[in-house]
Amino acid sequence: MLDKLAGIAARYEELEHLMGDPEIAVDYEKVAEFAQERSDIQELAEGYYTVRTLTEQIDEAEQLSYSDDNEMRQLAEEELRSLIPERDALEARLRSLLLPRDPRDTKNVIMEIRAGAGGDEAGIFAADLFRLYTRYAETSNWKVEILDSNETGVGGFKEVVFEIKGRGAFSRLKFESGVHRVQRVPATESQGRIHTSTATVAVLAEVDEVDIKIEDKDLEVQSYRAGGAGGQHVQKNDTAIRITHRPSGLVVTCQDERSKTQNLLRAMSILRARLYDIEQQRIFDAQDAARRSMVGSGDRAEKIRTYNYPQNRVTDHRINLTSYSLDRFMGGEIGEFIDELATRDEADRLQHANA
Repeated sequence: MLDKLAGIAARYEELEHLMGDPEIAVDYEKVAEFAQERSDIQELAEGYYTVRTLTEQIDEAEQLSYSDDNEMRQLAEEELRSLIPERDALEARLRSLLLPRDPRDTKNVIMEIRAGAGGDEAGIFAADLFRLYTRYAETSNWKVEILDSNETGVGGFKEVVFEIKGRGAFSRLKFESGVHRVQRVPATESQGRIHTSTATVAVLAEVDEVDIKIEDKDLEVQSYRAGGAGGQHVQKNDTAIRITHRPSGLVVTCQDERSKTQNLLRAMSILRARLYDIEQQRIFDAQDAARRSMVGSGDRAEKIRTYNYPQNRVTDHRINLTSYSLDRFMGGEIGEFIDELATRDEADRLQHANA
């Protein structure tokens, strides 16, 4: 690790030298490029300098700890008790920073929630999850925009697709993919029996056109009349869009925008995100087939969490974390679970990086 950090520190010093070169200073684009690269590695470089200084201080203190002078020896031992944990903590932080970053972490998010087993109750649960993520987004100062929805008529969703825009949205929500299970007494249940229903959540990173190429010849685009609430334009105009991607068989629909063009743009955004997700999963499986993270692969077939209303309990099965504040959790207070999922994932990646 220290060799790698030394190389980064050398590049950091080289960048500072280049940015101070009068001949380069007049090239604003080049200066901006160097400044961005320097900013990206600054914490690693400065961390390396600090580790090196701490190591020198520890070596000096260790030598003094063998002194015949009792007072000098005690001072050295006291200094070691402070310096060694400081260096160890910093090295752990630097190891974490050296881990390969998910290039999608800075992206906006497209989330898809679909009702699973359980009939109307599953649709209501899907709507509950939509409100949960909406409230979490609000507390994070992110914006939420519905891209497509299919309501059940009893306050639920057969499916709802929405975008969350905000810095770090994908990095925080990417572990939410999977099957969510709810256990509760439905409002329509006269006998008071507990029913189990499910909903499936997919979390996709919004993808730019440059990230994935889609050929026009591979697309079949159809327009149709949107259904559900939305005003007179919904009834009279064929504004809804259905796109079929022939090579993959993926079908994307969008009807929540007022114009055909807007729905087409939204549908293409969803299609790009889905295709990118498939490709990322293929790469993940090919590169690391043996690795199965503690927080799961993100497979939509994997049951990740149970919401038990009678016990006011929510349990994440991947990390064995349980909270008896389900009411607050459904109100969007999910930060504790997301923090633990991210921490476990980082620990798992560090373990495999050092294996």
